[in-house]
Amino acid sequence: MQQFQVPQYIEVEDKLFGPLTVKQFVYILGAGGFVLLLWILGLPGFIFWPIAIVAVGFFVGLAFYQVNGQPLVAVLNNALNQITHPRRYMWKREPHPLKKEQRVIEVKDPTHLPQLTAGKLKDLSWTLDVSEKLER
Repeated sequence: MQQFQVPQYIEVEDKLFGPLTVKQFVYILGAGGFVLLLWILGLPGFIFWPIAIVAVGFFVGLAFYQVNGQPLVAVLNNALNQITHPRRYMWKREPHPLKKEQRVIEVKDPTHLPQLTAGKLKDLSWTLDVSEKLER
């Protein structure tokens, strides 16, 4: 029987740009482009530097940070979906009010239950058969 080689490490992305994957490289390139755009706009230093530092931190987080083994992009996508499409999860079931047609049968003595014998079962079966034929 011929043996085949099973691919392993299929979840690991290829590193094409030195130690960076394609996605990481694009995020870092996006950070540089955003900072360059801010620089070209000619913002004053006290506005430029805080915005640039936050933007670079965000893009670096997108490129490298993982939450519970998932990339930050997936976590942000899931958070956005949860905010835009909320669902209602119930922790405790609330009792529904009884409808008008439903009746609650109260048993006065719960320890005393009627005994069903073979004769009573035969009579009950015959009664149900007869009443079912009468309803048709």
